[in-house]
Amino acid sequence: MVRLPFGASRPVPARASNGTCMNRPTASDWILLAVVPALLSSNLIFGRAIAGEAAPFTLALLRWGGTLLLLLPLLWRARVASLDLVRRHFGLWLAAGGLGMVICGGIVYWSLARTTATNATLIYATSPLFLLLIQRFGGRPIASREGIGIAVAFVGIAVIALRGDWARAAGMRFETGDFGILFASVAWAGYALLLRRPAFAVLTPATALAVMSASGVLLLLAPALVEVAAGPVLPHRAGAWAAVAGMVVFSSIAAFWGLQRAVRRVGATTTAIATYLMTPYSAAMAALFLGERLEGYHFVGIVLVLVGLAAATLGRRETPPARDGSGGRAD
Repeated sequence: MVRLPFGASRPVPARASNGTCMNRPTASDWILLAVVPALLSSNLIFGRAIAGEAAPFTLALLRWGGTLLLLLPLLWRARVASLDLVRRHFGLWLAAGGLGMVICGGIVYWSLARTTATNATLIYATSPLFLLLIQRFGGRPIASREGIGIAVAFVGIAVIALRGDWARAAGMRFETGDFGILFASVAWAGYALLLRRPAFAVLTPATALAVMSASGVLLLLAPALVEVAAGPVLPHRAGAWAAVAGMVVFSSIAAFWGLQRAVRRVGATTTAIATYLMTPYSAAMAALFLGERLEGYHFVGIVLVLVGLAAATLGRRETPPARDGSGGRAD
């Protein structure tokens, strides 16, 4: 038996001779895949609530430091396996923290203050394309159905981001922050691929997140200290601190645990393609929590995104990551 992140147990799934998990994704895995983009989108809602009240890298440090603090009991229980991972895969450990917590954390917060929401939405949505391109250079072919589905989903994102008015595209200006968002979209694709590495698969998703959070905190300390030296960096409203808590619980622990679980069960490419759902989810959550109106073009875009996702993911299979060592998972 092996331990799941929060105490449940289940038998170790059967494996092929190469160590890969042989179990097919279940209905609950596909439900999780649909929920994860909503959890990731919650970062946008909380970020809007705290906009301008915290320096970007300090905000990222608060987010991932809080995450690490809450997951410390799991990290302590798996301290032997976790320390072994850091010792044997030190570069991989730093890379995960740098890609997932520093670039897709501090740099994203920094960039959002220097670009428009429309530009950021369109650019960040290219992350699944970069993942497919990275895998293409690694020898994985891109199926025609995948390409068509991604294109349709991207059109849906463009409809939402441009508010149904294609003339807006001609007037778009690229700002400094656009390049930061582009950099983050490539980093997110790399992070999704790192999650497939056997080194992380020996830990439960929650423990692996704790280990990567420790890497992110370590790498965020220096830029956060520079911000502290430059002036006030911490939130001052109770509501802003509540937003930080939301980032820790929903945007970090729940979202990244679900992300790792989805990558292990349905594959990195399918999971990354599903992040297209972040755009319609963001529109719906903005209407629900921020009072923004849902217009007709939102619904058109959402339908296109869902159709594209179905075309790109339904019926495809991807080998989950192999486990390292004996094949068991540490908790």
